[in-house]
Amino acid sequence: MASIAQVSEAMQTVLTSVADTAARASSFVQRASKLSGARFAQTLVLGFLSNPQATREELAQTAATLGLSITPQGLDQRLSETGASCLLQVLDAAAATVLAADPVAIALFARFNGVYIQDSTLLGLPSTLAHIWRGSGNQHTVANTSARLKLSLRLNLLSGELTGPHTDHGRTSERSLALQEQPIEAGALRIADLGFFDLDVLRTIDQAEGYWLTRPQITTVMTALDGQRLDLASLLADQTTSSVDVPISLGARHQLPCRLLALRVAQEVADQRRRRLREQAKRRGRQPNAVQLAVAEWTIFVTNVPAERLSVQEALLLGHCRWQIELLFKLWKSQGQIDQWRSAKAGAILCELYAKVIAMIVQHWIMLVGCWAYADRSLSKAAATVRKHAICLATALRCGGRLALALEIIAECLAVGCRINKSQKTPHTYQLLLDVTEAALA
Repeated sequence: MASIAQVSEAMQTVLTSVADTAARASSFVQRASKLSGARFAQTLVLGFLSNPQATREELAQTAATLGLSITPQGLDQRLSETGASCLLQVLDAAAATVLAADPVAIALFARFNGVYIQDSTLLGLPSTLAHIWRGSGNQHTVANTSARLKLSLRLNLLSGELTGPHTDHGRTSERSLALQEQPIEAGALRIADLGFFDLDVLRTIDQAEGYWLTRPQITTVMTALDGQRLDLASLLADQTTSSVDVPISLGARHQLPCRLLALRVAQEVADQRRRRLREQAKRRGRQPNAVQLAVAEWTIFVTNVPAERLSVQEALLLGHCRWQIELLFKLWKSQGQIDQWRSAKAGAILCELYAKVIAMIVQHWIMLVGCWAYADRSLSKAAATVRKHAICLATALRCGGRLALALEIIAECLAVGCRINKSQKTPHTYQLLLDVTEAALA
C-alpha cells in the first residue's frame, strides 16, 4: 500500500526525471537552459494546484519558489504547443503510476478483491485545437464541439487506486477506449456506465473469474432458464413486489448467465425519468423509446455476482456508488478547474489543461495517504487542504529531501479535518454503506 515515501518518490520521478526526459523528447529543451523540463512542469503543476486561476505573475512567483528566475512574459512565451507536448508525456507517466491506499473499512467492498468504477468526461476546447483533439460532431449540442478532449478513468473504491486518466479524442466512444480492454483481477468487481456496455467485455471478465455489475442495454436479448426469450417490459409489468431477482442469460449469441435485478422507484422519480426521455427524444427529432418509457419505474441492473454474495439492495447500492467517479470529475472541474484557462492561445490552453490534470493526480496521491482509509472522508475538503499547502511542496522540492516531510504534514492535516458531516434526512453514500456493514454484524 502507498506510503509517504512512495508518494514522494512518485512525485519526484514524474516531476523531475520524467519531465526532463519529456522536455528533450518533445524538443521543448534543445540546449542548456535555466527552464528545464522539471522546473517547467513543477512550476505549472504546483502553481495551478495552489491556485487554478493563477496569473502569469503568480506562476512566475511559484517558479521563484522552485529556484527559477523567469519573468511572467518569458514564462508565457514557453506556453506553446511544444511545451504542451512535453506536459502530455508527463501526464501519461503520472497516469501510468499506480498507487493504492490501505483498504477503506467498508465490509461490502471487502467482499471483492477490488471495486472498480469507470467513466469518462468531455472537456470542450476552442475550435483552433480541432487538429489535436477532434470533437464529437454532435449536432444536437448548441456549443461548439469540433474540438473536445475525453478523459477516461477507472477508480478502485476499495484502495483509491487510479487507472488513468487517459486522453482521447472527444469523438471516441466509450466502447473504443483503451480502458475498456484493461482487465481486472479475479474476484474483483467492475461497475461501469451504459456507454461501456459490451457483451464481449463482460464475457472476458466472467472467464477471468471477475465480476461485473451494469445497467443493461434495453435492446439486449434476455433469455429465461427454459430458453424462452424475455420481454423486459412485460416481465416487470407483471411484478407485484418492489424488487426483482431473476436468473437469465444475456445476449442472443453470448448467452451469459447472470441475474436480472430491479427495484421499483417512487412515482415522482418514474415521472421525472419519462419527462427526461421525452425531452431528449424531442431534441433529436425522434419519438421516445416505448420500452424505456415502460420500464422507467424500475432501476435495473444485470450482474454475474451470485445471490449469496450480493443481495438486490446491496447490488443497487453498489450501482449507486458509480456516481463517486462523477463526483471526482466534478471535483476536478469545480476546484481543480481543469476545463478553464486564462489564455486564448492554443498552446497555452493545452499547457494549462495538462498541468491541471497532472495536479489532480498528484492531489489524489496525497489523499491516498492522508484520508482515503476513512469512509466518511470529504474529497472536497481534502482538495482545499492540499491546495493550501501546495507551495510548501514547491519549497520542499527545491530543498531536496524535504518532500516526504512536507507530505507527512499535509497527510496529518487531511486525517483530522476532512470529513463529511452525517445527514439524517438524506444519508450520504458512506452512511448507507456503513449501514450494510452494521446490519451484517448484527
